[in-house]
Amino acid sequence: MQLFETATDAALTLRPDVPVYCFRPQVLKADATAFMAAFPGETAYAVKTNGEPMVLEALAAAGVKVFDVASPGEFEAVRTVAPKAGMLYMHPIKAQSDIRLAFETYGIRVLALDHEDEVAKILRVVRALDLDPGTITLFVRLQTKGHAAYELSKKFGAAPAHAVELLQRCHRIGFKVGICFHVGSQIEDPETYERALASANWVRSRAGVPLAGLDVGGGFPAEYGHDPRRRKPVMPGLPEIMSRLREDIDAWGFSDVPLVAEPGRVVVARAFSLIVRVLLRKGRRLYINDGIWASLSDSWTGKITLPARFIPDPARTRRNGNPETIGAFRVCGATCDSVDILSRPFWLPETVDTGDWIEIGHIGAYSLSLRTRFNGFYPDTFVEVRRGFDEGTAAEGYASLETMAD
Repeated sequence: MQLFETATDAALTLRPDVPVYCFRPQVLKADATAFMAAFPGETAYAVKTNGEPMVLEALAAAGVKVFDVASPGEFEAVRTVAPKAGMLYMHPIKAQSDIRLAFETYGIRVLALDHEDEVAKILRVVRALDLDPGTITLFVRLQTKGHAAYELSKKFGAAPAHAVELLQRCHRIGFKVGICFHVGSQIEDPETYERALASANWVRSRAGVPLAGLDVGGGFPAEYGHDPRRRKPVMPGLPEIMSRLREDIDAWGFSDVPLVAEPGRVVVARAFSLIVRVLLRKGRRLYINDGIWASLSDSWTGKITLPARFIPDPARTRRNGNPETIGAFRVCGATCDSVDILSRPFWLPETVDTGDWIEIGHIGAYSLSLRTRFNGFYPDTFVEVRRGFDEGTAAEGYASLETMAD
């Protein structure tokens, strides 16, 4: 990858007509190191958030030894860049062939489930491969309720009483067992973990089986921007969340249980920004060379606002409007689909025009993993940038984008 001091340097040097991802490995390593230092247990990076080889390599170099995986593609991605890393297969619902692949080819021995049919699938494979159940840990995933930008218990998780039965069944078979939960993405209330831990304690006390681990999932919020027309949301910072989480773990008696967390956004969000070009300004609309079917597919719910920096094209010598005035612009994506319009505006200088660039910050989570090849557009150009997005000049406006799920 070409190396630049800032994304502005990259834009003005390359003058790209295609979207360009700006990777900041030093930011990624710093954020991963900070999380590992703060969490009192094992850190298993959630590969779904951003599984690019450069990301996994940087995380392994930063000391991440365990990865949360959900598919054969993610098994292979981790094994390719970190052959000795541990993998936790935490997708609650799996194809039986994928379970066998996980056991037989990749040596995975930790899985999650939330239904008795999953126990049956796993047990069939264990018997077919003549594996000792005592070498395998099954985490029973609990339903949770809390305040997060994206709730994740609508699809997965066993009710507490059901979780008790699952733990007891797995224990009787001879598996080691644990409890896991996922409170959602971008939590808004530090007490969310406390409520989940209370539920886990209720299940543990009634199951009456020894626990091999407690996995608190993800949900740790990343830093983003804000819409200047709206009240700035008060999001708990990582130090506050970790302080509360450690207190709650002690209060509910889980401090002597091996702990695991599955961070995603909080680790990788700040590691990337995206340079897009304005293909056309049509009144108050900007047509850019990316959109909801590519890097900005994480942009439909309006719950996350990404900061943006205006990069004017110096070749345009005449401009209209006052550069000091910030205005709202409707942003349209590159595809032929009329749905490809961001639901919230970008706030940019009134002088923005055809040919200018916009750097969208904190886009490392999900933007790359959710991009498609619709209409033949597939952003895949990368550069490395030394300076963090937040170290540059203040963002001239705010790109208000939505995100789908963690």
